[in-house]
Amino acid sequence: MALTPVAAEEVAAIVTTLEMTRRPALRPLPDSPLRLVAWERPDPAKYRALFRRVGAPWLWFSRLVMDEAALTRIIHDPDVTVLAALDPRGIEVGLLELDFRTPGACELAYVGLVPELTGSGHGRWLMAHALMRAWTGSVSRVWVHTCTLDHPSALGFYRASGFTAIGRTVETFVDPRILGLLPPDVAPQIPLLAPIRR
Repeated sequence: MALTPVAAEEVAAIVTTLEMTRRPALRPLPDSPLRLVAWERPDPAKYRALFRRVGAPWLWFSRLVMDEAALTRIIHDPDVTVLAALDPRGIEVGLLELDFRTPGACELAYVGLVPELTGSGHGRWLMAHALMRAWTGSVSRVWVHTCTLDHPSALGFYRASGFTAIGRTVETFVDPRILGLLPPDVAPQIPLLAPIRR
């Protein structure tokens, strides 16, 4: 068994792709005080702020490095649905992004809640809404990917939700904390091995 070195300034993750090729059986939506609100043509800065709040603990960074025009093209595309989960005070505490740009398929591009809500059952509520909205029209495949940097329960959660793992890849990238895209104190479970670039 060989170990592959990873540069000190990089992070490596095993990415698992999962899919669902049958519409799940109808079941009651789990209870939650949260509500989903569609963001029609969201402001990129507002989108990035929620993306950062939800994803920073797991080093989500892809939408933070994307230039404004490229991000706007995605989140304003009529085949991309962006929704925010709001708590009873109206504070945005979750993100759901469904990508229908491939005919017959829906990618759960981003599904997540702020870390304070992890483990409280709201994830089941969010996934129930995601699947209800994903299985529309001619969709015959819903897919998602997760990685070893995500919450430790993420892979099991997707499998329990009815997804089947179909592939694995390895991804390496410069640690976004080193680049200053995320604060150095986020994701303490992932060691920061190189100095932050100034």
